[in-house]
This record gives sequence, structure tokens and C-alpha cells, in this order.
Amino acid sequence: MRCYGTVRENCRPLRYLRWLALFMALILSAGMAWAEEEASAEGSDAEAADEWPKGHYPLPEQGDVIGEDYTVEARREETLLDIAREHNVGYQEIRRANPDVSVWMPGEGTEVVIPGRFILPPVEREGIVINVAELRLYFYPPVDEGETPRVETYPIGIGREGFNTPLGKTKTTMNLKDPAWYPPSSVREEAAARGEEAPAVVPPGPDNPLGRHAIMLDIPGYLIHGTNKPDGIGMRASRGCIRMFPEDVASIFERVPVGTQVHLINQPIKAGWDGDMPYVQVYEPLKEQEAGMAALMETLALLERNGDAPSTPLNYELLRELLENPSGEVIALTPATPPEPEPEKETREEESLLWKELAV
Repeated sequence: MRCYGTVRENCRPLRYLRWLALFMALILSAGMAWAEEEASAEGSDAEAADEWPKGHYPLPEQGDVIGEDYTVEARREETLLDIAREHNVGYQEIRRANPDVSVWMPGEGTEVVIPGRFILPPVEREGIVINVAELRLYFYPPVDEGETPRVETYPIGIGREGFNTPLGKTKTTMNLKDPAWYPPSSVREEAAARGEEAPAVVPPGPDNPLGRHAIMLDIPGYLIHGTNKPDGIGMRASRGCIRMFPEDVASIFERVPVGTQVHLINQPIKAGWDGDMPYVQVYEPLKEQEAGMAALMETLALLERNGDAPSTPLNYELLRELLENPSGEVIALTPATPPEPEPEKETREEESLLWKELAV
């Protein structure tokens, strides 16, 4: 190309090159701004997830495992029950995870394991799911379009022996704020046997065993409610109702509309996947259940995958051990270590000769 005129600014090729350089600079600047915006958005999402209340998790797009186990240090004059409540676990969960830690005086600086990892129950992920064997409630709240689907899980108390919490599908029928409690006939009869007289009604207040929030179920006489005795959360201590920590039931109270599905199950064995790794979580079965061949077959059925999924060898020996010794931990069924191959005959003979020479 040739430039016309004697002034460089009048050179057309140079002018075109300058416009091209400016255009490329604008594109590069826009790309950097977009990358920064994406990184900021990802950081905001991660920060938002970190700020979620304890027990709230994004619902896995694929797989069944949520949460993580972690450790904390006990503070001065803090009980194990205080730590459990602060970290969204119940009595039996915290005791299983810390069998050697004192319940009433762990001691300042003592490491306490928080069992915060769970396999989602093997039922439809909708409404409220209550697993009585696990002493835990799962809530799948409705989300708006574009919002991250999530699951919330809370420790619960259930009916003690002789007052079993009913099983099956039902729904919520009414949300009651500051409910009055009308003692059932069984309570009045027990009071009479002690020579006491049970009140006809207990008004709202600190003596009300329902706490300040109650969600009625479409099963006469059964509710999900708070409690004035939170130390019983994570135990079989109620008369069949589902108890929650007061702050937990308050957090879902306004977000559980009337008609929400409630699925009550008794599932001491949960199994699922996280990526290509199979996991199992086994709880002590209720008295009327026994672990055996049926439990093994049920677990294997839970770990079945479609034909397109890669096959992963299961560690049957470890699975049998977990079924016989339930711990509530989420355990990976890693393949068993293959036995070391037997040395070849010549190698064994060489080693024998070497030992003979060394012995001389």
C-alpha cells in the first residue's frame, strides 16, 4: 500500500490500523469486565452458600449426599448438648460421634466431632420427609424460578416405646402460633396414678410442651411442634408427636403452607451416590426391626444405577460390617484391597537359599 500526502496522519493504512487496535482494546476490556463479573457472581454464590443457616444445603443435581462432618472446640462451661443444638444435631447423633466426651463437661478446648453429613432419604424430594429411624426431618422448600433448589434438615424427637410415631403419607392441615395444649387421656391417667390431677388445658407459656409453634398433621392428635424441653431433641421421648428445637420449627413455620405433603418413613439404612462413589449410612434399627439378608438386599437395591452409569465394585465385606455395627456415619463403600499375589516358586526358592546363606 502507498500513503498519499506527506503527513503520516493522512496515511489510510495507519488510520485503519489505529481503528483496529482501538476495536481490539474495547473487545479485550469487555472480556475482562465479563470475566470479573462472572468471578464476582461465582464468589457471591459461594459466599451466599456459606451464609446459609446450618442444616441448609443446595440440592445435588445428581447424587444423594449433602453436608460435611467437621470438628469444633468446646468452650468453657459448654455442655455437649449446647454444642449439639448450636450445630443442628440431636442428642443421639452427638453422642455417637463423641462417645468419649463428657455430656455435661467436655472441657474447654476439647475437640468435638459434628456429624453434619447425610444421605438423602430414598423417597421423593418433596415437602417434608421424616425418618423416624434417623431422628431427623428433611424439608424441601418450594423455590422460585431460577432459585437454587435446596434441602433443609433438622434433628427431631419422636415417640417413645409404646407411643410410636405413625408412618405413611399425610399432609399439614393448620399452623398454630402459641397453641394451647389439651392433655390426652393417657396423660391424665398417668397423673391420676401418681395421685396428681392433670389440667384440662395448658395455656401458651413456658410450661406448654408444644412450645410456641405447632403444625397440625392430617392424622388426628399428631403434630410437628416445638418444645419446652429441648434436651429431648434427638431422642425417643415424646408421645408420638414430632418435636423440634424451638428455633427450628419457628424457621419453617411460615414457609410450610397448609396442604404440604409429609412423608413419615422408618429407614434405618440409607444408601446413595456421590459421583461414582457409593455411600451407606446405617442407624440403629428400632426395636421391632432386625438387620439381616433383607437389609442387605434393600441396600443393594438402593445402590442400583441405570445402565448408562459406570459400574463400581462394592465392598460387600464392609457393607456387612456396617449393617452389623450401625454408626450413623456416611461411609464410602470403597472397593476392598485385592490380596497380594503369591510369589512365584522360583522367587520363594531364591529367598530360602538367601536365608540359608545368611544363617551360615
